[in-house]
Amino acid sequence: MFDLTTRDIKYLSGVGPQKAAVLNKELEIYSLHDLLYYFPYKYVDRSRIYYIHEIDGNMPYIQLKGKILGFETFGEGRQRRLLAHFSDGTGVVDLVWFQGIKYVTNKYKLHEEYIVFGKPTVFNGRINVAHPDIDSPADLKLSSMGLQPYYNTTEKMKRSFLNSHAIEKMMATVIGQIQEPLSETLSPKLIADHHLMSLTDALRNIHFPSNPELLRKAQYRLKFEELFYVQLNILRYAKDRQRKYRGYVFETVGEIFNTFYSKNLPFELTGAQKRVLREIRQDVGCGKQMNRLLQGDVGSGKTLVALMSMLMALDNGFQACMMAPTEILANQHYDTIRELLFGMDVRVELLTGSVKGKKREAILTGLLTGDVHILIGTHAVIEDTVNFASLGLAVIDEQHRFGVAQRARLWSKSVQPPHVLVMTATPIPRTLAMTLYGDLDVSVIDELPPGRKPIATIRQFDNRRESLYRSVRKQIEEGRQVYIVYPLIKESEKIDLKNLEEGYLHICEEFPDCKVCKVHGKMKPAEKDAQMQLFISGDAQIMVATTVIEVGVNVPNASVMIIENAERFGLSQLHQLRGRVGRGADQSYCILVTTYKLTEETRKRLEIMVRTNDGFEIAEADLKLRGPGDLEGTQQSGIAFDLKIADIARDGQLLQYVRTIAEEITDADPSGVLPENAILWQQLRALRKTNVNWAAIS
Repeated sequence: MFDLTTRDIKYLSGVGPQKAAVLNKELEIYSLHDLLYYFPYKYVDRSRIYYIHEIDGNMPYIQLKGKILGFETFGEGRQRRLLAHFSDGTGVVDLVWFQGIKYVTNKYKLHEEYIVFGKPTVFNGRINVAHPDIDSPADLKLSSMGLQPYYNTTEKMKRSFLNSHAIEKMMATVIGQIQEPLSETLSPKLIADHHLMSLTDALRNIHFPSNPELLRKAQYRLKFEELFYVQLNILRYAKDRQRKYRGYVFETVGEIFNTFYSKNLPFELTGAQKRVLREIRQDVGCGKQMNRLLQGDVGSGKTLVALMSMLMALDNGFQACMMAPTEILANQHYDTIRELLFGMDVRVELLTGSVKGKKREAILTGLLTGDVHILIGTHAVIEDTVNFASLGLAVIDEQHRFGVAQRARLWSKSVQPPHVLVMTATPIPRTLAMTLYGDLDVSVIDELPPGRKPIATIRQFDNRRESLYRSVRKQIEEGRQVYIVYPLIKESEKIDLKNLEEGYLHICEEFPDCKVCKVHGKMKPAEKDAQMQLFISGDAQIMVATTVIEVGVNVPNASVMIIENAERFGLSQLHQLRGRVGRGADQSYCILVTTYKLTEETRKRLEIMVRTNDGFEIAEADLKLRGPGDLEGTQQSGIAFDLKIADIARDGQLLQYVRTIAEEITDADPSGVLPENAILWQQLRALRKTNVNWAAIS
């Protein structure tokens, strides 16, 4: 078998140590295997050769066969350019270069036959092709004059003569060396059952497809494999965890839960909240360790569900804790939960970095003795000095702000891992949740409590300040508060955007009778908290801020969110910012202030915001527009996967299909001992060794 993984890229013909070093650094290509798995980003059909008399400047690209009749240079210094007059006997076009002039005149000979490929333009009535691809007819056997692959390259690579065409030649050399089939990475049964191309044929046709149908089959095989192993990894991890860890059994819903439900519950639960509580009750009562992701839009009542889950733990003799990413959010959870439990014999404590001295010692002692029933806190909760008598349930708010290691440290606070409930107000599309949080069961609160008014979202151009400020004054006169969010803290020389420092001064001048506070990420935590407290208490009517307020600030009296340069924000971020208002009984507004010059994609993004308040619809749209790597938070999850060919947005159906296949295999072979699956477990072990993110999840 031809072994790709052990062959260093520097020994490939035409590469050598210097180019290999560039490939190592720029693309992390070290071996022939790495090279073959560097896939083209597009293909261009080069099956047709045009005659010069047929072409015009509106064609996307042209391919010509002819000879260079002569070279001419024009201009001096940076203005210098080279023209080559190229003819096929039916006409003449000018090939143009603005750099590499000496290289071009040395390489290409007059009156020899070449094939030219590039985009035509018209200049002074003549057809020009700038910096074309030029090959001898023999070289173009590389792509069989059919679909030609194009590879992404960097500026540093181009300076080392490693452009797309150079990568293509390297691929052709490697493919040419493969005389016998490569070692398969999927089992014969999977390949046969799902009509998949062999690995050798897939790699050959992903780089040099003879026709579109072979390209489609190659892409399908490689996407299938990539997504299959992502899901197999997640499911195998989940099976291993279930086998290794038993969960505490909450046998009863007792007096504490029932007292709260009958006497303290402030309003009737929604159908979605009741459904999620049933799912949690089933998890904690069956003997397995719960790992559940609770998704719900802003204001859907996740905190109430989390509290009632913690009361189940208390009824069964266990403690519970809730970890939040910021002190402000931890304080708000503490205040909310204390208020909801008013009059009940439940001790709730708050532990953050600000809690020190005797107060801290008393909390730590209470946790050890079991006198503290519920602990709310920040990262301080996972410090080594914090120990529980019997931690039965851990609630983690805003999961994407905590790493896998932090979640694991919470596990270590108990004799056996506590049940884990992860909450997020960042709606995650189903396909992305399966990839990022596939080891967690997913619950969704998909309805808001009755009486909530939808937030009215309005687009406004930035030259209509007077009418905007009139609306703000009216809201403030009626006793409400206003957020104004800026994309930058200070003025930038590189981009012309509104900034917080200038905006703060302007708003203070515009609203001299109002108290204005400001919050941004460069402030010291104590200063930032003090400014936020001014707004939360109602002492400040206007808060100017950056996106640091997107998570956790709960001010029911705030009714207006103004987002400056809204075109600079992603959909999910805009939705999170909008969620800071609409928390009270009054009608709330989100004003998206933009410039006139908007791209089509930006216009679509803003139209979605105006049209809907549904966070899941927005998240799906954001995934399609931006891709999974750009969605806020996903890169911080600790278990994101580096997909080389599959695309979560485009290949969602395939992801769900391979998920069911992976489930069937892990259910039938939970210990990984069936001979027919040996190759799958072997490949999974290899992937876990080479991919740091895969290793992290397991």
